Amino acid sequence: MPSPATPRRAGTESPAGQSTGLPGWQISHWFNTTTRIDLDDLRGRVVLIHAFQMLCPACVAHGLPQALRVHEVFQGEAVTVIGLHTVFEHHEVMGSPALQAFIHEYRLPFPIGIDQADETGPLPVTMSQWGLRGTPSVVLLDRQGRARLHRFGVVD
Repeated sequence: MPSPATPRRAGTESPAGQSTGLPGWQISHWFNTTTRIDLDDLRGRVVLIHAFQMLCPACVAHGLPQALRVHEVFQGEAVTVIGLHTVFEHHEVMGSPALQAFIHEYRLPFPIGIDQADETGPLPVTMSQWGLRGTPSVVLLDRQGRARLHRFGVVD
């Protein structure tokens, strides 16, 4: 059963004690966008971040279709869907060219970033900093950039 996860390193605390957001992500390459996307650029919008691996069965069967539905339903409104490809296993077969073909085959229209590899360990940088436990994972940010949902597994 999916359970909430607490990021290992939360963002700074506001005077009221509420987190102002997660650490910025470290993206090595973007797809479906011509510009680099920073979390601060998304303030004022609700953001659904879907962390996935293209060889993850639950991501392909549940997570990505859900992210696609959210993108289609809220397109043109103040909701943004971002994919975060977090490779923590089978690195040699999930490189940028394979992901580009995957995005094309599954017709994923929203921006997708590749989580920066960490040379010191198997987990990519953002996955580690955000405390993501695996894939699929969903992070929902409010309009102020605060994480309101941080969940590992299939979300109903």
